[in-house]
Amino acid sequence: MEFLRPASFAEALRFKAEHPDAVPIAGGTDIMVELNFDKRRPAALLDLGGLAELSEWDTEGTSVRVGACLPYARIIEELGDRLPGLAMAARTVGSPQIRNRGTVGGNLGSASPAGDAHPPLLAAGAVVEAASVRGTRRIPAAEFFLAPKKSALAPDELVAAVHLPAATGPQQFAKVGTRNAMVIAVCSFGLALHPETGTVGTGIGSAGPTPLRAPDAQEFAAGELAGRWESPKTLPDSVLRRFGELVGAAASPIDDVRGTAAYRRHALAVLARRTLAWAWADYSTGSWSRCA
Repeated sequence: MEFLRPASFAEALRFKAEHPDAVPIAGGTDIMVELNFDKRRPAALLDLGGLAELSEWDTEGTSVRVGACLPYARIIEELGDRLPGLAMAARTVGSPQIRNRGTVGGNLGSASPAGDAHPPLLAAGAVVEAASVRGTRRIPAAEFFLAPKKSALAPDELVAAVHLPAATGPQQFAKVGTRNAMVIAVCSFGLALHPETGTVGTGIGSAGPTPLRAPDAQEFAAGELAGRWESPKTLPDSVLRRFGELVGAAASPIDDVRGTAAYRRHALAVLARRTLAWAWADYSTGSWSRCA
């Protein structure tokens, strides 16, 4: 196995163009497990972990550009106020050691339906910045996932960053696992309220061949909230339950060792109505900016 260690991102892109089968490695929290269990033997590894230019974040107008190799721990510590949904999801990733190594770029690169970062990216309307020697393009997160562990990246492309609008309203993330920590989600759900546009964003994880949104649930919630943004009051239980039903219906789960399809749909409905209730309570009380 060849090990490629570029000195810059430009050199990494050149290596990727010359070795399109090379597998990028940053934190190594996914690929090293596969290597250790002899489930994967790529021809080459492309080490991105030492590239400082991928390990930073900055603001671009009202958006935040998160470098592909920025660890989850720094997202929690430095971006919790700007990207609360992503920070909440980051807190549920593995152990402290994993959060110090794991990255959103790695999560996107693996394109697993169970990736914890994916639901908040979908809910927030994130855009993935993909780069190659041919140039840079931006792919909406909703168009990034094509099939289980397959993304819209071309063979010569790498994830450079992900762009997310800074939160203008409450965001939430919740997941169900077989234990309380260090667990792959049985299912997960991300929610983002966007008061400036009167819309609601959703993201479903581990309940379909790819991470999903729930368009009917989004439309329903936006309609129910249309007359409430200026004078928010507690949402009726009927609204919360219907929202949950629509989220569950949007999923496309299977039975596997972690849970049945029926359980996943039920759990998603519960997560959806709870997160909407929590987010709306934060908005109603004006406390949402402190929820991260």
